[in-house]
Amino acid sequence: MSGQPCVLVVEDEAPQREVLVYNLEAEGYLVQQATSGDAALEMAREDAPDLILLDWMLPEVSGIEVCRRLKSASETRGIPVIMISARSEEVDRVRGLETGADDYVVKPYSVVELMARIRTQLRRVRPASVGEVLEFGDISVNSEEHRVFREGRELHLGPTEFRLLTTFMERPGRVWSRDQLLDRVWGRDIYVDSRTVDVHVGRLRKALRGATGTDDPIRTVRGAGYALG
Repeated sequence: MSGQPCVLVVEDEAPQREVLVYNLEAEGYLVQQATSGDAALEMAREDAPDLILLDWMLPEVSGIEVCRRLKSASETRGIPVIMISARSEEVDRVRGLETGADDYVVKPYSVVELMARIRTQLRRVRPASVGEVLEFGDISVNSEEHRVFREGRELHLGPTEFRLLTTFMERPGRVWSRDQLLDRVWGRDIYVDSRTVDVHVGRLRKALRGATGTDDPIRTVRGAGYALG
Protein backbone atom coordinates (compact mmCIF):
# COMPACT_ATOMS: atom_id res chain seq x y z
CA MET A 1 0.00 0.00 0.00
CA SER A 2 1.45 3.33 -1.02
CA GLY A 3 1.05 6.53 0.92
CA GLN A 4 2.06 4.94 4.22
CA PRO A 5 4.32 6.93 6.54
CA CYS A 6 7.98 6.00 6.12
CA VAL A 7 10.27 5.61 9.14
CA LEU A 8 14.06 5.53 8.87
CA VAL A 9 15.61 3.33 11.57
CA VAL A 10 19.24 4.23 12.32
CA GLU A 11 20.71 1.49 14.52
CA ASP A 12 23.98 -0.41 14.11
CA GLU A 13 23.10 -3.33 16.42
CA ALA A 14 21.25 -5.94 14.37
CA PRO A 15 19.04 -7.39 17.18
CA GLN A 16 17.82 -3.90 18.21
CA ARG A 17 17.24 -2.93 14.59
CA GLU A 18 15.29 -6.10 13.82
CA VAL A 19 12.95 -5.53 16.78
CA LEU A 20 12.25 -1.98 15.66
CA VAL A 21 11.69 -2.95 12.03
CA TYR A 22 9.37 -5.82 12.98
CA ASN A 23 7.18 -3.66 15.20
CA LEU A 24 7.08 -0.73 12.79
CA GLU A 25 6.06 -2.96 9.89
CA ALA A 26 3.41 -4.57 12.11
CA GLU A 27 1.99 -1.06 12.63
CA GLY A 28 1.79 -0.61 8.86
CA TYR A 29 4.75 1.74 8.36
CA LEU A 30 7.21 1.59 5.50
CA VAL A 31 10.67 1.12 6.99
CA GLN A 32 14.14 2.07 5.78
CA GLN A 33 17.30 1.03 7.60
CA ALA A 34 20.72 2.59 8.12
CA THR A 35 23.58 1.25 10.21
CA SER A 36 25.78 4.34 10.28
CA GLY A 37 25.42 8.07 10.66
CA ASP A 38 26.76 8.84 7.18
CA ALA A 39 24.27 6.44 5.57
CA ALA A 40 21.44 7.97 7.63
CA LEU A 41 22.31 11.49 6.47
CA GLU A 42 22.44 10.45 2.83
CA MET A 43 19.13 8.56 3.03
CA ALA A 44 17.41 11.43 4.83
CA ARG A 45 18.50 13.88 2.13
CA GLU A 46 17.58 11.63 -0.78
CA ASP A 47 14.42 9.90 0.45
CA ALA A 48 12.95 12.36 2.99
CA PRO A 49 11.42 9.87 5.44
CA ASP A 50 8.49 11.02 7.56
CA LEU A 51 10.29 10.23 10.83
CA ILE A 52 13.72 9.06 11.99
CA LEU A 53 14.45 6.73 14.91
CA LEU A 54 18.05 7.55 15.74
CA ASP A 55 20.36 5.63 18.06
CA TRP A 56 22.85 7.76 19.98
CA MET A 57 25.76 5.31 19.82
CA LEU A 58 26.72 4.86 16.18
CA PRO A 59 30.09 4.08 14.57
CA GLU A 60 32.10 7.04 13.24
CA VAL A 61 29.41 9.76 13.28
CA SER A 62 27.41 9.75 16.53
CA GLY A 63 23.65 10.05 16.69
CA ILE A 64 24.01 13.45 18.34
CA GLU A 65 26.08 14.73 15.42
CA VAL A 66 23.66 13.19 12.92
CA CYS A 67 20.78 14.97 14.65
CA ARG A 68 22.66 18.26 14.65
CA ARG A 69 23.34 18.02 10.91
CA LEU A 70 19.76 17.00 10.12
CA LYS A 71 18.35 19.95 12.02
CA SER A 72 20.88 22.36 10.49
CA ALA A 73 19.93 21.56 6.89
CA SER A 74 16.83 23.16 5.37
CA GLU A 75 15.85 20.01 3.45
CA THR A 76 15.84 17.76 6.55
CA ARG A 77 15.16 20.00 9.57
CA GLY A 78 11.41 19.36 9.36
CA ILE A 79 11.76 15.58 9.76
CA PRO A 80 10.88 14.52 13.33
CA VAL A 81 13.77 12.76 15.10
CA ILE A 82 13.23 10.43 18.05
CA MET A 83 16.57 9.71 19.68
CA ILE A 84 17.00 6.29 21.32
CA SER A 85 19.75 5.90 23.88
CA ALA A 86 20.91 3.89 26.89
CA ARG A 87 22.01 7.21 28.42
CA SER A 88 19.35 7.95 31.02
CA GLU A 89 20.85 10.88 32.91
CA GLU A 90 19.01 14.18 32.76
CA VAL A 91 22.05 15.91 31.27
CA ASP A 92 22.01 13.42 28.36
CA ARG A 93 18.29 13.93 27.71
CA VAL A 94 18.79 17.69 27.73
CA ARG A 95 21.74 17.43 25.36
CA GLY A 96 19.76 15.28 22.94
CA LEU A 97 16.77 17.62 22.95
CA GLU A 98 18.89 20.75 22.70
CA THR A 99 20.66 19.27 19.68
CA GLY A 100 17.27 19.20 17.99
CA ALA A 101 15.73 15.81 18.74
CA ASP A 102 11.94 16.01 18.90
CA ASP A 103 11.76 13.26 21.53
CA TYR A 104 14.15 11.15 23.60
CA VAL A 105 13.55 7.49 24.54
CA VAL A 106 15.72 5.57 26.99
CA LYS A 107 16.70 1.91 26.51
CA PRO A 108 15.25 -0.47 27.51
CA TYR A 109 11.98 1.00 26.31
CA SER A 110 8.38 -0.13 26.03
CA VAL A 111 7.53 -0.87 22.41
CA VAL A 112 3.94 0.18 23.03
CA GLU A 113 5.09 3.54 24.41
CA LEU A 114 7.55 4.04 21.55
CA MET A 115 4.81 3.43 18.98
CA ALA A 116 2.63 5.99 20.78
CA ARG A 117 5.46 8.53 20.65
CA ILE A 118 5.90 7.84 16.94
CA ARG A 119 2.19 8.45 16.31
CA THR A 120 2.43 11.73 18.25
CA GLN A 121 5.26 12.97 16.06
CA LEU A 122 3.60 11.78 12.84
CA ARG A 123 0.44 13.65 13.82
CA ARG A 124 2.39 16.85 13.17
CA VAL A 125 3.78 15.93 9.76
CA ARG A 126 1.33 13.29 8.49
CA PRO A 127 -1.99 14.12 10.22
CA ALA A 128 -4.04 12.13 7.72
CA SER A 129 -2.13 8.97 8.67
CA VAL A 130 -3.63 9.14 12.16
CA GLY A 131 -7.15 9.90 10.97
CA GLU A 132 -7.31 13.66 11.40
CA VAL A 133 -9.61 15.72 9.18
CA LEU A 134 -7.60 18.11 6.98
CA GLU A 135 -8.88 21.53 5.95
CA PHE A 136 -7.55 24.13 3.56
CA GLY A 137 -9.75 27.05 2.54
CA ASP A 138 -13.07 25.57 1.41
CA ILE A 139 -11.65 22.03 1.00
CA SER A 140 -12.06 19.34 3.67
CA VAL A 141 -10.58 15.82 3.59
CA ASN A 142 -11.67 13.02 5.92
CA SER A 143 -9.00 10.35 5.51
CA GLU A 144 -10.77 7.72 7.62
CA GLU A 145 -13.98 7.94 5.63
CA HIS A 146 -12.15 8.65 2.36
CA ARG A 147 -14.38 11.65 1.62
CA VAL A 148 -13.59 15.07 0.16
CA PHE A 149 -15.75 18.19 0.24
CA ARG A 150 -15.41 21.61 -1.37
CA GLU A 151 -17.82 24.33 -0.29
CA GLY A 152 -19.89 21.56 1.28
CA ARG A 153 -20.19 19.60 -1.97
CA GLU A 154 -18.73 16.11 -2.01
CA LEU A 155 -16.07 15.33 -4.60
CA HIS A 156 -15.63 11.81 -5.91
CA LEU A 157 -11.92 11.23 -6.41
CA GLY A 158 -10.04 8.17 -7.53
CA PRO A 159 -7.62 6.63 -5.00
CA THR A 160 -4.54 8.22 -6.58
CA GLU A 161 -6.10 11.68 -6.73
CA PHE A 162 -7.23 11.27 -3.11
CA ARG A 163 -3.68 10.46 -1.97
CA LEU A 164 -2.33 13.40 -3.99
CA LEU A 165 -4.77 15.82 -2.40
CA THR A 166 -4.04 14.45 1.07
CA THR A 167 -0.30 14.92 0.49
CA PHE A 168 -0.80 18.53 -0.60
CA MET A 169 -3.11 19.31 2.31
CA GLU A 170 -0.78 17.89 4.94
CA ARG A 171 1.85 20.47 3.93
CA PRO A 172 0.16 23.54 2.37
CA GLY A 173 2.64 25.80 0.65
CA ARG A 174 5.33 23.14 0.30
CA VAL A 175 6.58 22.60 -3.23
CA TRP A 176 6.65 18.89 -4.11
CA SER A 177 8.82 17.66 -6.96
CA ARG A 178 7.48 14.92 -9.22
CA ASP A 179 9.92 12.40 -7.70
CA GLN A 180 8.81 13.28 -4.17
CA LEU A 181 5.16 12.85 -5.14
CA LEU A 182 5.97 9.52 -6.78
CA ASP A 183 7.57 8.31 -3.53
CA ARG A 184 4.75 9.60 -1.33
CA VAL A 185 1.73 8.69 -3.47
CA TRP A 186 2.77 5.68 -5.53
CA GLY A 187 5.41 4.22 -3.22
CA ARG A 188 9.17 3.80 -3.40
CA ASP A 189 9.08 0.24 -4.75
CA ILE A 190 6.82 0.92 -7.74
CA TYR A 191 8.18 2.24 -11.02
CA VAL A 192 5.99 4.94 -12.53
CA ASP A 193 7.05 7.49 -15.12
CA SER A 194 7.32 10.93 -13.56
CA ARG A 195 4.98 12.40 -16.20
CA THR A 196 2.23 10.24 -14.72
CA VAL A 197 2.23 12.74 -11.88
CA ASP A 198 1.19 15.50 -14.29
CA VAL A 199 -1.73 13.42 -15.54
CA HIS A 200 -3.11 12.77 -12.06
CA VAL A 201 -2.53 16.32 -10.87
CA GLY A 202 -4.51 17.43 -13.94
CA ARG A 203 -7.36 15.12 -12.97
CA LEU A 204 -7.32 16.40 -9.41
CA ARG A 205 -7.41 20.02 -10.56
CA LYS A 206 -10.33 19.29 -12.88
CA ALA A 207 -12.27 17.66 -10.01
CA LEU A 208 -11.58 20.61 -7.71
CA ARG A 209 -12.69 23.13 -10.34
CA GLY A 210 -15.77 21.11 -11.25
CA ALA A 211 -17.05 21.14 -7.69
CA THR A 212 -17.60 24.88 -7.57
CA GLY A 213 -16.70 26.26 -10.98
CA THR A 214 -13.87 28.25 -9.39
CA ASP A 215 -10.12 27.98 -9.79
CA ASP A 216 -8.29 25.14 -8.10
CA PRO A 217 -5.73 26.06 -5.42
CA ILE A 218 -2.93 23.87 -6.79
CA ARG A 219 -0.17 25.82 -8.48
CA THR A 220 2.57 24.69 -10.82
CA VAL A 221 6.04 25.85 -9.84
CA ARG A 222 8.09 25.96 -13.02
CA GLY A 223 11.11 23.68 -12.86
CA ALA A 224 10.25 22.51 -9.34
CA GLY A 225 6.87 20.79 -9.09
CA TYR A 226 3.50 21.47 -7.51
CA ALA A 227 2.19 23.11 -4.35
CA LEU A 228 -1.11 23.77 -2.65
CA GLY A 229 -1.73 27.46 -2.11
